[in-house]
Amino acid sequence: MSQAGEQTNPPSGGGEEETTPLSALAPDAALQEESLALGPTHVSVSPAFQCLDQLFSTGKISGTKAAKLKASFSLLHDTLKSSQQSEIRLLQEAKQFRAELERQQRDLETAEQFPEGPETEVSRMRQQLLKFHNDLRQAEERDYQMNYQLECLTEEKLCLEKEYESQPKPVELEKRAKALKDSSEELRKEVSQRRQEIHSLLEDMEARHKLMTREQRELDHKKDSIVNNQAELAQLLPVPGQLGKEIERINRKKMEVEKSKAALDEQLSEVAALQKMTEARCRSLEEEKREVRRQVEGRRAHLEAAEREHSMLQKEQEMTKEKEVIMMGQRGMLDINTGHCIMERKTMHENLAQKQRERDRQLRELKKVELQLKQAQDALVYTQLLHDKTKSTRDVKPKSDRILKTRQEMQLEVDKLKRNLIHRQPVAEVETQLIEQCVEQEQELMRQSHRHREELHTLSCLTQIKADEREQKSRDRHRAEQRYNRIKQELRGKSLVIHELKKQNQEVQSRLGVFAKLYDNIKGDRNKCMNLIQMASQRTAEMREKFKILDNEIEILRTNAINKEKLLQKSRLKHFHSHTIRDSLRNDISKVTLVLHEMRQKREEQKLNLGRLTHMINYHEQNLLQMRKSHDNAVQSRNDRGVQLLEREEEMCIFYEKVNVQEGLIRDGNIEMQALEEETRCLQMITKEEGRQTALSRKLVPCQRRLKGESTMLQIQLAECKERMLELEKALEDPGQENRARELEGKDPSPVELTQKIEQLEVGLAEREELLLEKDLVFEQVTRLSQRIRAKAENGKQDTLQLAKKVNELQGRIKESTRRMMAVVSELSMRQASAMTLQQELKERELFLDTCHRRLDQGLPPSEDLEQEWQHILRDEQRRQADQQEKDRLVEEEERSQLPSGVYTTAEARPNAYIPLGDTLPLPKPYGALAPFKPSEPGTNIRHIRKPEPKPIEI
Repeated sequence: MSQAGEQTNPPSGGGEEETTPLSALAPDAALQEESLALGPTHVSVSPAFQCLDQLFSTGKISGTKAAKLKASFSLLHDTLKSSQQSEIRLLQEAKQFRAELERQQRDLETAEQFPEGPETEVSRMRQQLLKFHNDLRQAEERDYQMNYQLECLTEEKLCLEKEYESQPKPVELEKRAKALKDSSEELRKEVSQRRQEIHSLLEDMEARHKLMTREQRELDHKKDSIVNNQAELAQLLPVPGQLGKEIERINRKKMEVEKSKAALDEQLSEVAALQKMTEARCRSLEEEKREVRRQVEGRRAHLEAAEREHSMLQKEQEMTKEKEVIMMGQRGMLDINTGHCIMERKTMHENLAQKQRERDRQLRELKKVELQLKQAQDALVYTQLLHDKTKSTRDVKPKSDRILKTRQEMQLEVDKLKRNLIHRQPVAEVETQLIEQCVEQEQELMRQSHRHREELHTLSCLTQIKADEREQKSRDRHRAEQRYNRIKQELRGKSLVIHELKKQNQEVQSRLGVFAKLYDNIKGDRNKCMNLIQMASQRTAEMREKFKILDNEIEILRTNAINKEKLLQKSRLKHFHSHTIRDSLRNDISKVTLVLHEMRQKREEQKLNLGRLTHMINYHEQNLLQMRKSHDNAVQSRNDRGVQLLEREEEMCIFYEKVNVQEGLIRDGNIEMQALEEETRCLQMITKEEGRQTALSRKLVPCQRRLKGESTMLQIQLAECKERMLELEKALEDPGQENRARELEGKDPSPVELTQKIEQLEVGLAEREELLLEKDLVFEQVTRLSQRIRAKAENGKQDTLQLAKKVNELQGRIKESTRRMMAVVSELSMRQASAMTLQQELKERELFLDTCHRRLDQGLPPSEDLEQEWQHILRDEQRRQADQQEKDRLVEEEERSQLPSGVYTTAEARPNAYIPLGDTLPLPKPYGALAPFKPSEPGTNIRHIRKPEPKPIEI
């Protein structure tokens, strides 16, 4: 409060007097005095009255509510005026009382300054007076607090009664709600009815519009048909002249065809003679062929008998081998199963871990294989590109020198034949010159084509080299990245493999002794098998020699048959050639006859078409007249419907306006409802705030008197400050004082300087006006040009739109075709890649099979992987055997631990019999019911026990 008071203190005029800082901020008394001076004449001009008038004019509140609010505002204004007057009067009285209180305090201080004498009757009376005075003050304060509480409660009661009276009754609320619901339902019904009317009008308008568009389309179609018929008529006018020319040309062709037909008949007779000769030759060749076939069939029967014997021997040998292999396999499987049963229990957890590691290893191998597959696909794409490039270069490259020489020789022969033809036939000199010129031009063009072909070859080679270099570099980079990633993965896999191999090595070392014994047994069996294999190989060598002899005999017979077949094929080719010549001549004759027949038919058809076209022209002229009449009728009906459509649009606009008015009323009602809800919420908040204020004021009741005293003191200080402010204002308004005003620093410019500055400003203003005029002219020119350009752009929009549509269609087709082509190419590349991978796998499997056979022939295992699998099988068998032995041992231990009485114990069995020493035969005898005591073995605690020392017995 002291800070607020310091902020409100105005600074003194010249700093002549130092005022003490005020400690409170009170309302402005000057404003209060002004408001009192203005009186009730300005109540109607207040902002509250203006706001109420605005709300009443806009229709947001009713007239009765506005009158009530104005009356309440005027009553509050009167009460404010009376409270202000009483406050001023009380302030004046407080000033007087304060002055009197200060005077009494000074008198009291002077009285207290007298020296205290001995305790007298007066001092005792004074003390009693002070005591009674204090009691009186406490009673007054209690009485004041009780009165204040009573006043607060009465005011609260009055407020609650007023609120209860002001609240509307539930019956009135229900009536008002029902009225609002009825009005809203009526408005909804009216709105739905209006919408249905609008919908029906829109449907009618759409039907009329569809009918008009259909008639317009029919009119356009008829116009197009008229234009098409006129174009057809214009095209058919020159048809008769063209038909006469075609008839003449057909007659000429007919004469030429008859001449060629006579020549072909002569050739046909010659071909018939040749055909008879070839048929006689074919008969002789057929007889020779039959004899050769008989000889071949006899040799073939003998060969088949030998092959059957050989196959029977091979089958017997294979059966014996299979039986032997089955027996050896059964023996080995029995040995392995016994070993597996022993080792199965020990290695169950190891097998689980090993399978997990195996799965990880297979995943790594799968990743490796996928990477190799990807590399192979990339390599396949590269090889395909190389193949395409080499194919293109091969196509671009010129042929060999020998082919060029033969081509040149053939060209020279063709030129000679052309010259001979020119000299033989009786041709005019002009035609001979033209032919020679054409021949020279042809040679020149051939030379140019050779030169351009060489240039194209060189350029294609250069482009191919550059493209190959770029692709090679990109592939090298990609390959290096793949190699780096593959090496990293291989390092991780190798580390895991090393860890697994260490464990496997330990397992192998532990089981190596067991496998050594099995290896010795298998080695003996293998030696036996090798002996059998050697015997079988000797027999197969003997059979091979026999087969070679038979093959040589068959080959001799086959060569004889082949020679005979070649002669037969030659004769057949000659016969077939003569047949083809005959058929070609017959086809030429039939073609010529067909051409003549077709030309006759065309002439008849063209005559019919000419008559039909004349009839169509007359028919289309009549249709054109009818279409013009229908067009006039359609234009008239379109105008009538346009007038009707305008009328319907006006009616629809009126209906839309009504709908908008109804929606506006509904929206205003919703807004008023929301405003009332907001007002109720605000009133609830105000009531809550008032309740909070009352609670706070009740808490401040005990210190109310102290606060009243502080407020009166602060009001007195405020009045003094205002008096001081008035004195300072009067001193400032007095012209007789010297220090009432302060002059500004600086100097004023002279009139000459002011005129110069004005001239400069006028010159600048003129320059700005000139620039403005220039810019206006430029703007006008630009606008004219832009209007012209805009007009041109508007005229060319339709053409550009059509072109853009065509371009978009073409681009869409191109994209679709390229997408299909790329899909086909990608599918082809995938198929090729899969074929290459399958071929590669087939080659690898064949190589692997060959290596396995070679290793078996050398007496080695087929491969390391198969050997590892074999060792793994043997190890599993040994593990199963060890597990089975362990199970048997545990069963035996359990049987030993179980007593005859059925009790299970792990203690050592106690003897139930003894061998007598005096008998000749050491036969055991049972102890009976009481067996001798068996002391327990000495434990570790016995070292702490001292041995007893028996004392001698004294008698």
